[in-house]
Amino acid sequence: MTALTTTDAEDPDLLREALQRALEGGPALGLGMVAGAPENVADGIAAVIATSGSSGIPKRVALSGEALRASAEATAARIGSGRWLLALPAGYVAGLQVMVRSIVAGTRPAVLDGRFSPASFADATLAMLRPSAGAGIPELYTSLVPAQIATLLEAADDTAVRAALTAYRAILVGGQSLPEPLRERAADLGVRVVRTYGSTETSGGCVYDGVPLDTVGVRTVDGELRIAGPMLAEGYLGDASLTTRTFVRDEHGIRWYRTGDLGLVEDGIVRVHGRADNVIVSGGINISLDRVERIVRRVPGLHEAVVVGVEDERWGEASVIVAARGEVLRRSESEQLAQAREAVAEELGKHARPSRLILVDEMDVLLSGKPDREAIRRAVADLR
Repeated sequence: MTALTTTDAEDPDLLREALQRALEGGPALGLGMVAGAPENVADGIAAVIATSGSSGIPKRVALSGEALRASAEATAARIGSGRWLLALPAGYVAGLQVMVRSIVAGTRPAVLDGRFSPASFADATLAMLRPSAGAGIPELYTSLVPAQIATLLEAADDTAVRAALTAYRAILVGGQSLPEPLRERAADLGVRVVRTYGSTETSGGCVYDGVPLDTVGVRTVDGELRIAGPMLAEGYLGDASLTTRTFVRDEHGIRWYRTGDLGLVEDGIVRVHGRADNVIVSGGINISLDRVERIVRRVPGLHEAVVVGVEDERWGEASVIVAARGEVLRRSESEQLAQAREAVAEELGKHARPSRLILVDEMDVLLSGKPDREAIRRAVADLR
């Protein structure tokens, strides 16, 4: 057994040292853990990450040092190796992987001074570009969530911010789907964005721009995406039943992670349609809220909108668009809603059209930067 040391991951330098020891077989790290965590875990476990995602269901994902290294090495094989900027909380898998990739590359990650902002991002990036004694300028990498890249692109008229954005060989963007208008804006500016797909259970992103990393296998079973590879988690700490349901072996003994996402694999390209459990039944018809949201986010002014389901007296359930007030363009709410409904109807049918558009001063988000969908849904339900 290996000791489990709980940490809040606030100090990147201390975390890096503790993570280095964990990867070498030392005490495992417990990140975001709550009271009641065990004192020991199975040998080989390097980190246990407590996560509830946006659904609010708590899980403690156990990751081995082998899995974390396999993920970092596969990433380096795909996009290259260099120096990373830590712009996400290290207690989440995307931030932790920045630390692991840095350790594997033999470098130290740069850290933002204070909270994330275009100015702090630019300052940290430009500092990384200054060559150190006896060394040239390294290749730069970072990992962001869509809300962060959106904030940076909005500030790209600033010369320093634009220079920082274009300095990276790759900016990994994951955590949720990247709206197409943001991807197009980044491409127009010469920003090298790589869309990633994965989860804590896969040690972070393992599909880049739709293509699985070299050591990763992806297939579908009954429409659900499943993932295999050396970066899979060992399972859920203290929940053998959930582990058994989520990680399954096929007839060849290969271990697969059931993602809970609907999608398909065509010509080696993975296409994610949305969560299998993020579906409402409206008027007797199943509607994927993820697909509705993806379409809504193409509408100007709604690029960061969230679509949630609520009870509806007539249809049983209906979808509602929630957007930050400052994101909506200078048009009336009715005009914005009409455009969104038209776009959804054209692609999915009239039955899938959102019923309302609700503007809020500030969107509820998790520490990881993802929308807190459960909190948003509850707030919308309270308004009805």
